Amino acid sequence: MTARLTLVSHHLCPYVQRAAIALAEKGVPFERINVDLSNKPDWFKAISPLGKVPLLRVRHGGGEEVIFESAVILEFLEETETNPLHPADPLMRARHRAWIEFGSAILNAIGRFYSAADEAAFSHESKALAQMFARVEAELSQRRSGPWFAGDRFSLVDAVYGPIFRYFDTFDRIDDFGILDGKPLIHAWREALSKRQSVKEAVGADYPRRLHAFLRAKGSYLSETILLQAVETPQARSA
Repeated sequence: MTARLTLVSHHLCPYVQRAAIALAEKGVPFERINVDLSNKPDWFKAISPLGKVPLLRVRHGGGEEVIFESAVILEFLEETETNPLHPADPLMRARHRAWIEFGSAILNAIGRFYSAADEAAFSHESKALAQMFARVEAELSQRRSGPWFAGDRFSLVDAVYGPIFRYFDTFDRIDDFGILDGKPLIHAWREALSKRQSVKEAVGADYPRRLHAFLRAKGSYLSETILLQAVETPQARSA
């Protein structure tokens, strides 16, 4: 495919990261444009039906098509680019798609976790996340025989869970919430993903600072924890 691709992005969006990882794994050149979702430019609102990122602008034959929704973008790349990241077997491909959907559910749960207003809600969401990761751990224990979800072959499931685990790099700096405790296969998977070039380069060098600032400003129970940490440990203010 010779189309010129532009990924319309946001600095923190995990769904954008999926697309960036897939593009990098496939060796596809692309441009990346970040937008401020709190002050969306008119051109963005005109081409994003849901007002969300990612968008993939595909220019070909003198025209342009805009694809929205990360799952659709990933499938489009699978259908049009080389170096497939889905399994060839239809049953295994369906299984991978299902666990990608589970990854989206985990991202929603992470959003509830860092947005919880009080200690009771925060505790509830922590336990819910731990249970979701327990399901992932069980799945890995049944089928995994290598560093990636599918064993020795990096797949789109890995592209989805890399951004999920990236949140925990920041969470772990705030406190030990115990969500991933007792899950050795997840820890090994997380470690492997953290070293993968495509995963590392899916965000900018300032991502940890931006995420920490975002969480601190949420007005949530986690925000209060961060602010308390900054008082008790002054150097944390510059994190």
